[in-house]
Amino acid sequence: MASACSIRVRGVVQGVGFRPFVYRLAYANTLAGWVLNGDQGVEIHLEGAERDMETFVQEMRSKHPSASTISEIEVEPAHYEGLNEFTIRESHRAGRPVVHVSPDLPVCEDCLKECFDPSDRRYRYPYNNCTNCGPRYSVILALPYDRASTTMMAWPMDAYCDSEYHDPANRRFHAQPVACSNCGPNVTLRQNGLDLASGWDAIRRTAELLCEGSIVAIKGLGGYHLACDARNPIATAALRSRKYRKEKPFALMVKDIVTARRLVFLTSDAEALLTSSASPIVLAQARLELEGVSPDNHDLGLMLPYTPIQHLLFAAGAPDALVMTSANRSNEPIAYEDADALRRLSGIADAFLIGERPIARRVDDSIVRVGAFGPVVLRRSRGYAPNAVARLQIKRPVLALGSDLKNTITLVVDGHAFVSHHIGDLSHYQGFQAFAKTIEDFISMYDIDTGDLLVVHDCHPQYASTNHAATLLAQETRAIQHHRAHLASVLAERGEWEKSILGVSFDGTGFGDDGSIWGGEIFIGSLERGFERAAHLRAAALPGGDGAAQYPVQAASGFLVQIDGVPDLTQPPFHFTSRYQDAVQLIHHDVRTFSTTSVGRLFDAAAALLGFVGESTFEGQAAIWLEQLARDSASVEAYPFPITDKELDFRPLLEAMIRDRLRGRGVSDIARSFQRGLAAGTTDLILRLCHGRSIDTVVLSGGVFQNELLLEDLKSLLRPHRLEIWTNHAVPPNDGGISLGQAALAAFGNFNDTKHAVREGVVHA
Repeated sequence: MASACSIRVRGVVQGVGFRPFVYRLAYANTLAGWVLNGDQGVEIHLEGAERDMETFVQEMRSKHPSASTISEIEVEPAHYEGLNEFTIRESHRAGRPVVHVSPDLPVCEDCLKECFDPSDRRYRYPYNNCTNCGPRYSVILALPYDRASTTMMAWPMDAYCDSEYHDPANRRFHAQPVACSNCGPNVTLRQNGLDLASGWDAIRRTAELLCEGSIVAIKGLGGYHLACDARNPIATAALRSRKYRKEKPFALMVKDIVTARRLVFLTSDAEALLTSSASPIVLAQARLELEGVSPDNHDLGLMLPYTPIQHLLFAAGAPDALVMTSANRSNEPIAYEDADALRRLSGIADAFLIGERPIARRVDDSIVRVGAFGPVVLRRSRGYAPNAVARLQIKRPVLALGSDLKNTITLVVDGHAFVSHHIGDLSHYQGFQAFAKTIEDFISMYDIDTGDLLVVHDCHPQYASTNHAATLLAQETRAIQHHRAHLASVLAERGEWEKSILGVSFDGTGFGDDGSIWGGEIFIGSLERGFERAAHLRAAALPGGDGAAQYPVQAASGFLVQIDGVPDLTQPPFHFTSRYQDAVQLIHHDVRTFSTTSVGRLFDAAAALLGFVGESTFEGQAAIWLEQLARDSASVEAYPFPITDKELDFRPLLEAMIRDRLRGRGVSDIARSFQRGLAAGTTDLILRLCHGRSIDTVVLSGGVFQNELLLEDLKSLLRPHRLEIWTNHAVPPNDGGISLGQAALAAFGNFNDTKHAVREGVVHA
């Protein structure tokens, strides 16, 4: 006997070929009904035999498209209408959407075969895609996901594409960005203000320019890249000079996995990340040095081509390893609009490969690595964003504004926490504009009335994100403490609300409850009850605010003034610059000097003692340099890092470094003993606090825990004590994960609204 049911599927189920999949599955099970994209996800009405409908649900759960993710399936009885066929209906909006927007997807094998098949209509077509691949988040303008709500709205399909679009047996059935060279966008090569070639000729000529040593701006899925031959040191040096990027490593795009294996040591886990549907940049140990690509760093960051344009470039003869870095100057946001790219990159790029399809929003490449505790995301963007990463226990819409560095935002809709792509540094005007635009996009996309919003932000009153919160006219605006948000992000990923944990939050800066600059914090508590500060790094002076983060010798002064008998550090082997003495004077006169417990600044001080006495040209450079130095040493004894009255005392640690440096001990061994000492002291404090409160789980988060050597040491030291160790996986441990943690604490009403005065000059220090 025939019956009917209504099915609602939630998750990443729009823009990933889910409706065509449902259509074919219904016909395979002789079921009538319909499917459409709705506010909550995909809605299905089925009519037929109950056994066939049960089989349908089972197969939908187990055989859904690889690009989709099902988070929830609701099945309810429905009114039997006596339908005779199964159809795909037009999308509809009945309320606030909470559908999960699909990240952009790499080009699939079927589309690639067509690109390289001379007999195919889409031979060498640079925008080939289907329901299994291609742009999603970077082209969506509104929900539900339909062509009229994407940047493809200006290109009507020709008869051929339209027939594929409406053919249930075709993989382009309801593929919204479908196009071909006859009806869709194409590419143009521009040089010296002139359009030189289009289509395949433009791609072929671009490959020639790259082989000749030119720098070319290439439009990708989420913005422009600056590309050059990675094996050409003249080209990489020119790119560094023009881009004002002194030492920060460049990312590479390699032709194929074989090339990747020649350049780096790829574990099976790293290779799985490299070839995953997110197609991120993967950090791995270098096999050889490419001059100018990754100075003073043992690692290279590699990605594989993920668009037809990139595959076609390599097929046209481009070098098999290309520098493929964000198209910007210094720390500005990536250029993604054509006019802006031509203006901003005119002094950097020798030529431009311009794609006609507009980009809805800039989306940088994601960066990941295989860590001591599993895969870790260091920059979450293309391929991952804007997936929901947690389900929070709150119905009210929440907007979390994140931090001012490595900014992301999180919007919670009906409990689903959607984390944005990487936005970046809000101190740059264009970065702040991108931040404001992303907020506008999210609120519009999910049809949120700002009057209903709970907006949460960092406690620092001078942050741009904090000040912007007041302009949003939300129903309620509250503050969340920075380091508690780091820990909360880990628990939110895991859905652990009541679990009591000991949390270690180490980073460069965060505004503390007492108005000082925290960064070496130990907490005890849970998401539900909140976190109590239980211990911290011994406080040091922070002279000059922001400058201390930029100049390691300046940061070192605030730690070393507490140590008796420090030698003249301007003399060999230390060679400190005059900035050190200037900073000491600021401390003695209490001028523009702050108090800090920052482990990030402690790393800077250690790096200065080992020879990093110049300026840091990118965030975390001195700490990264010190970790790389330590990796050149065999296992050594730890320097002392004792606990005094719930404080980790850095003085014996730094005294030992100075003593060994004067004795002529190798700097790599000193760096290793410093890192080992930091891990050993932190372990002692963790064990003391855990045993005193019967806690069996430790959470590690904050930018310092991007240091893999520190994580490896902590893992080996804590393993015998049978403590569970939790770290970030879905969002970064750095400030890119702050917005998720803010949203999670807001869901339980754990705010930090105490106001403290802040002297000018310490915003990011």
